[in-house]
Amino acid sequence: MDERKPIECWLSDMDGVLVHEGQPVPGAEEFIRRLRESGRRFLVLTNNSIYTPRDLSVRLRGAGLEVPPESIWTSALATAQFLHDQRPGGTAYVIGEAGLTTALHEVGYILTDIAPDYVVLGETRTYSFTAITRAIRLIEAGSRFIATNPDAVGPSNEGSLPACGAVAAMITKATGVQPYFVGKPNPMMMRSALNAIEGHSESTAMIGDRMDTDIVSGMEAGLHTILVLTGVTAEDQVDRYPFRPSRVVRSVADLIELVE
Repeated sequence: MDERKPIECWLSDMDGVLVHEGQPVPGAEEFIRRLRESGRRFLVLTNNSIYTPRDLSVRLRGAGLEVPPESIWTSALATAQFLHDQRPGGTAYVIGEAGLTTALHEVGYILTDIAPDYVVLGETRTYSFTAITRAIRLIEAGSRFIATNPDAVGPSNEGSLPACGAVAAMITKATGVQPYFVGKPNPMMMRSALNAIEGHSESTAMIGDRMDTDIVSGMEAGLHTILVLTGVTAEDQVDRYPFRPSRVVRSVADLIELVE
């Protein structure tokens, strides 16, 4: 590790770090237990905006991981916080599910399709041509375009599904307007998570399995970055990138002893 302040706060990606295909990664249960017992502030991060933190907490419990809702940070929460900071009490036309609509309601946003301040695109399993058409027309009329995350493809039991980034590209093609993506790899996601737990970048670690999202966004936010090899990025791929994580480990099992 480089010479930094001791790690006081932990941010961790969810898929590929703590769970893989619905099953806990070896060591994940012990790692989460150590975080909770130590009293260290931590958040589990995900770009998925479909579910609320309570939904995700229940899903993680089904995989044997006890993560309370208040320790989960989604791109939907980050998007809602960003919009609240930019235009408090604003209005939005939303394409998304409960994770996104609930987050926006909780910061005082009004959801409407009548001249909204923003069109906000999130993840959903049922993208509607009618809803996308309405979004295009609202953006053409002057609504600002926001998207929760740039992921083009999402997983399912049947195979790949078009995700937020792919649908955003279609709307951009139709309108000529690029969205502002809030989720990873935008370091905005990390900064909003830090604010949520009152953490400081110099004493916070970000654990991820992807160099192109988790590690780069953590690095740009000034965090200590740790790549685990239980997900997307293999060890021999790390040198292909012009940046490096602070540390590379096999899994979160190797980090348990660092939580004090």
